[in-house]
Amino acid sequence: MPVFVWEGESQAEGEMRQGEMQADSRDEVQRRLRQQQISPSNIEKKSEEWDISIPLVGGVPTKNVVVFTRQFATMIDAGLPLIQCLELLGEAEPHSGFQKIIKEVKKDIESGSTLADALDKHPEAFDDLYVSLVEAGEVGGILDTILNRLAVQLEKSMKLKRKIRSAFSYPIAVLAIAFLVVVVLLYKVIPTFQEMFQNMGGGEMPGPTQFVISLSEAVQSNILLIVVGIAGVFLGTVALYRYPPTRRIIDRALLRAPLFGPLVQKSAVARFTRTLGTMISSGVPIIDSLEIVSKTTGNKRVEEAIMYTKEQISQGQNMVDPLEETGVFPDLVVQMIGVGESTGALDTMLGKIADFYEDEVDVAVDNLTSMLEPLLMVFLGLVVGGLLIAMYLPIFTMAGNIQQN
Repeated sequence: MPVFVWEGESQAEGEMRQGEMQADSRDEVQRRLRQQQISPSNIEKKSEEWDISIPLVGGVPTKNVVVFTRQFATMIDAGLPLIQCLELLGEAEPHSGFQKIIKEVKKDIESGSTLADALDKHPEAFDDLYVSLVEAGEVGGILDTILNRLAVQLEKSMKLKRKIRSAFSYPIAVLAIAFLVVVVLLYKVIPTFQEMFQNMGGGEMPGPTQFVISLSEAVQSNILLIVVGIAGVFLGTVALYRYPPTRRIIDRALLRAPLFGPLVQKSAVARFTRTLGTMISSGVPIIDSLEIVSKTTGNKRVEEAIMYTKEQISQGQNMVDPLEETGVFPDLVVQMIGVGESTGALDTMLGKIADFYEDEVDVAVDNLTSMLEPLLMVFLGLVVGGLLIAMYLPIFTMAGNIQQN
């Protein structure tokens, strides 16, 4: 569809305004502008340009979406027109990709689209949860309230993800550093010791020393194969996790893991209850809410449990029984949801559950970190210290022989 650049005078404000609009013809642009109480003075078809911009990689940062949502809510609450809000926010947005999205949303609305439909065209910035809540806000005439709830939801979700990421990234980073240190020792340091022992004519090496030297020789002769193997394992793991059947197995195992299982379960419960409570309080039907919430849990097993609950509710059951049947959610959560459902205050009860489990995630992350720190330090000491001791054993043996002679 062609794009037209227009200029005109606002009949309400008496000011000259300009913009762009997608339309089939100049007559359609003129008709839409008159509906917006704008008298067009010039309408020209925009010349086509080559779009050489690089597509967004990884989507828009959540922090930028949160700031946009907060400011958008404030402007709507102050009574500013929707188009003007988006125009101001687009000009102030520092993220170039997100700025382009906001401007495209503004153009779609000028072309007659609803805000929810315009946002739905950009899933890299606005997910199903965002679009559904905005749609509920437009229908109910409470868009500013919905946007404020969305900002709170996104902030809490971002905080929760950061905690989970820190809990998992710490041991992974330590183990990765330990592996690199061991490879450097075997590839660079151990050969120096080996050459020194050969020049000294140390004779037969102790068993641990000979094992380390053999391991070092294997690393030196197969270093490229090792690098390719590590890259293959990493890429294979990522591919397997994206494959639904294997991801289901991995997510089940994570829920049952000794140290990380409780943390994964608590974070999934917090995310589920917070998101569902926000959607129900915003007027989104329970069936639609459960379908959208299932995609935000981050765990395939939990997602399946929520979808099973949705199917049972659509058949006339209450929410408690199917949740209990899945065995994924703690008994306390199921009982509190049952109380909220029976009293008609489900959204309030879900918010309280979310607050409780977000605090539980904080405690679990702190406990896990304090438990893993000494274990990882002991592991590093045993691995690195063991290599060094094995290489110093011949020196101790030579020193003992010299003293005896």
